[in-house]
Formats: sequence, structure tokens, C-alpha cells
Amino acid sequence: MKTSRLLLPAVALAFGVAGFAVPAQAETAFGSVPQCDGPERRYCEEIERLAANPAVRRALAHLEATDADAVRDLIMLTEIPAPPFKEEVRARKYAEMLREAGADSVWIDEVGNVIGLRKGQKGGRVLAISGHLDTVFPEGTDVTVKQRGDTLYAPGIGDDTRGLIAVLQTLRALEAAGIETEGDVLFIGTVGEEGLGDLRGVKHLFRDGGPRIDAFISIDGSDDQRIVSQALGSRRYRVTFTGPGGHSWGAFGTANPAHALGRAIRLFDEAADRFTATGTRTSYNVGRIGGGTSVNSVPFEAWMEVDMRSESQERLMQIDSIFRATMQTALEEQNRVHRRGAPLEVDVQLVGDRPSGETDPNASLVLRAAAATYHFGGEPRLQRSSTDSNVPISKGIPAITIGGGGVGGGAHSPDEWWMNRDGVRGIQRTLLITVAEAGLAGAATSN
Repeated sequence: MKTSRLLLPAVALAFGVAGFAVPAQAETAFGSVPQCDGPERRYCEEIERLAANPAVRRALAHLEATDADAVRDLIMLTEIPAPPFKEEVRARKYAEMLREAGADSVWIDEVGNVIGLRKGQKGGRVLAISGHLDTVFPEGTDVTVKQRGDTLYAPGIGDDTRGLIAVLQTLRALEAAGIETEGDVLFIGTVGEEGLGDLRGVKHLFRDGGPRIDAFISIDGSDDQRIVSQALGSRRYRVTFTGPGGHSWGAFGTANPAHALGRAIRLFDEAADRFTATGTRTSYNVGRIGGGTSVNSVPFEAWMEVDMRSESQERLMQIDSIFRATMQTALEEQNRVHRRGAPLEVDVQLVGDRPSGETDPNASLVLRAAAATYHFGGEPRLQRSSTDSNVPISKGIPAITIGGGGVGGGAHSPDEWWMNRDGVRGIQRTLLITVAEAGLAGAATSN
């Protein structure tokens, strides 16, 4: 999961209900979050009633009793490689685990997403909870889990194998406790969340003609207090300048792609710096460059990969326009100074497109997530990040990303780690949010 460097301050969703912390009212990027003495109070009361319901208590207890099993499954699933665009082996295993957990039907869709359906008593409204199958690590990476003390180390163990386990354990607990929901619940492992996967799995889910999904919960990372309800959008390009190439002495004067690349970076940096100096936060970065064959050769190609992000979809498209214009200007300027041979050409390829957006902080999904966080003694924080939730958020579908519990770090590095420090709490939180949002069939307030 890619997280914005800009994390909004802790949000005080002030719920004045016994058993919940009561922080002061705060301001977020969305504006004022209502106090709990208004209509929002019902979400706090709802979570308290659910937590006291006998069936829900059984489910929460089941999660406690099977926590060691969940850790063993985490190790097993982490050790099944899932490099970018090659999630098939892990997907097949995850589908098997969802079937064994009790999903009514399980399938792998056209792009490789694993989907398990648990039918509700009433049907109609559909909630989806998901983790992503893929990791950032290339094929051949050693994914063996190593334990030192109470800490597990392995690439991808927290991002996002822990999320997959949280989804699976939620399904298992519902089945073990005999909980029936009113609406259908989809339990999903998505492909392509990381890097150049460009959210291809979740984009497929929310395509025209895709399965009905009325609310979406992504579980990514471990933090059991954060609520990502704001989508950080990005546009990513690979730009390649090409020319005839030649000997650095004998072909001197031939149009040079590396020179064009340098010119393009300078022009873009100057224009983008002016644009990002004011207004809604927007960023840009030239992350990779390459090309050429030797120091004494005019390269036949030079390339770069560029990442642009913004909290505003409008601003994102504006800096995108600046970028594309400067690439064309760089090409034209470089071709005017070349002395011999064919002119340069440029290929500007869009390789990543993640939309921005915001889930209303007063949406039931956000308020239920906050209430569940307070129930376990946490302090919810609304944050902005780039996750699978970007896609439904951009389409106006309530969506959040939450953590799967425990403590972790080193994401996207070979030394990624996860520790089972109160890890079950994150899954219990997920279960309460799931049951609240899908609806507890029957008398939800009965004790």
C-alpha cells in the first residue's frame, strides 16, 4: 500500500457514549466532524449493542481462541509468492481457504480476483471486504518467514498478507458463531494493488457490469486505529525518447535522446514547481531514468518514469496536462538543435491512473468504523492514502481502508516485519464494522 506523506491530524470523532473515549471536536480536510449528541450517536449505541449480542460475543471470542491459528495461516500464506502480475498460486490457495471457511460460493474472476460470497437473509445491499493478494517483490524473492523473538520477518507479511488473513478470519468467525447478516457480504482477495498493477483488480470489480457493491472495506497494513477515507490520486508515466543513435565522435550532431530527457526533466520541474507552490497539495517525482549502451555512444533511447499525486482530482489532471505539454516542448526544442540524421520521437505512456476522492466523514461506514475503534479503546484517525479504496471512493461508493491488527513496519522492503501485539483486536474491529454495515439479521438489539 502506498501511503501519502501527508497524514491528516488525528480526528476527534466525539462520541459521548459510556465506554467510549470522548476527545474534543476537531477539524479535518472535510470540515467539522459532528459531535455524538446529534444523529451520529446512534452508531456508538449500535456498536455497543452489537458487542453485547450473544452471537457477536461468540464471534469475538472465536477470534481470540483461534488467534494462534491465524498467525500460522499468516506464515503459510506469506510463503506463497505473489509477485506483481503473478498472483495465481496464492489466489488458488486463498480461494480454497475461503471455501473451507464456509463461503456459500467462491470463484476467481477474469483478472484473478478471488471472491467469496456469503449470502444474507434479505439480500439486496452488498458489502465487500478485501485484502490484496499481490506484493511489490519480484519473482525469485525469498519469502520465507523468519522469527526473531516475538517478531516475524518476511517480504509482504504485513502488506498485505495480514489483510488477507483478517478477511478470512472475519468469515470464519461469522460462520463459527452462526451469525446471519441481512445483506450479502463479499470476501475478496484482489490482484494488482501495488505499483504498476494500478489497482487493476479493484477496477475490474467496479467496472460497468461488475458485481453489485454498495460499500467497500479494504484491509491493508496493521494499524487498528486509522481509517483511510480519503483517496490520494496519482498519474504515472513512462516516457521514452528515441533516435538513431551512433558513435559519440563519429555521429556527433545526431539527435540525442538523453539530452532530450534532461531537457524534459528541467522543463517539467520548472513548470511543476510553480504549479505546486500554491493550492491543494500536489506532488511530482521523476523516480527512475535509464537508457544508453556505453559512455561513447549516442543512445538510441532514454527513458524515465514519473509519478504525480494530488488530493484533488482537478489538480491532478492539471499537473498531468503540464507534464504532457513539457514533454512535447522538450521534443521540439531538442529537434531544433540536432545537426544531422533523423529527428527524435517521444512515446508518453500512461502506466498508472489512481483517482482521488473522499468518503463523506458522516457516512455510516466511517462513523461505524470510528465507533468500533473507540469500543476497543483506540482513537480513530482519518487519513489520506492510495489504496484499493480509491476506486469505489471515486465512484461515490462509501469505502474505507483499515488495518488488520498487530504492529508492523518495513513495508516494501526485504526486512518487512509484523508482531502479534494485540493483533486480534484489529480483526475484532473488522468484524464489528462488518456486522454493523451488513446488518445483523433478526433482533439486533437482543441480549
